[in-house]
Amino acid sequence: MAEPDTRPGPGGADSRRLPRYAAGEIDVPFVIAGRAEDIPRDTFWEEHSHPTHELLWNERGASSASVGKRVWTITPAVGLWVPAGTPHSGWTPAGTRHRAAQFSIHAAPAVSERAVAVEVTPLLRLLLDRLDGGGLGAGERSRTEAMVLDLLAPSRRELILQIPESPLLAPIVEAVREDPGDATTLAVWAERLGVSTRTLTRAFRAETGLGFGGWTAAARVQRAAEMLARGEEVEEVAACVGYRSASAFGVAFRRVTGLSPGRFRAQ
Repeated sequence: MAEPDTRPGPGGADSRRLPRYAAGEIDVPFVIAGRAEDIPRDTFWEEHSHPTHELLWNERGASSASVGKRVWTITPAVGLWVPAGTPHSGWTPAGTRHRAAQFSIHAAPAVSERAVAVEVTPLLRLLLDRLDGGGLGAGERSRTEAMVLDLLAPSRRELILQIPESPLLAPIVEAVREDPGDATTLAVWAERLGVSTRTLTRAFRAETGLGFGGWTAAARVQRAAEMLARGEEVEEVAACVGYRSASAFGVAFRRVTGLSPGRFRAQ
């Protein structure tokens, strides 16, 4: 597979460029091939696509990947399956231990025909580590690969944010993504934008499937997950993303992820 071309990017971050391949454009000599990397600097991965299916997850830290207008948060517990040929970009903060596995489209059935969250269980991690470690005979490798393929399945939980494209909603999206603790209400936004609250609610539901409150809660939880994965304290994260108490934050976080903030941080 091609190595990324790394260049200085804006704000001191690195920018990496990879080729765009169609599904199966390159015939790879493996069933599963893994890669691990400690990311020393904030890194933006420009939009690219692979000839193979890809599983992204992190051994340490949280990152994000974008497919179209959908943004997934990737953690040690929840990874992302990206089908071969699917254009995607990514953001990996400094300090992340980034993991990726490529799957031959001829030897590995697709988990999904679209990008989807995958639960990275302790057993799945152990099996992928075994494949990456080398030294396996052909039979051992084949059996390990078969077990990996059996374990791969869409997760019931996913940290995903649908980004609205409407110019009307752009100021709200920019403000909340810049500062998830922004407490501006729907009524205030409606007054600023010269429309009714009903118009804004309809626009959010049409583009994201969520109302204003649901969308802002998802944006807050996504940022919170990134902070918790860096090891930041629950109380500090709660305040940063706009909750007055850790208990209120815990309820909102568990509603989206199925885990308490403390449990998520520990994972």
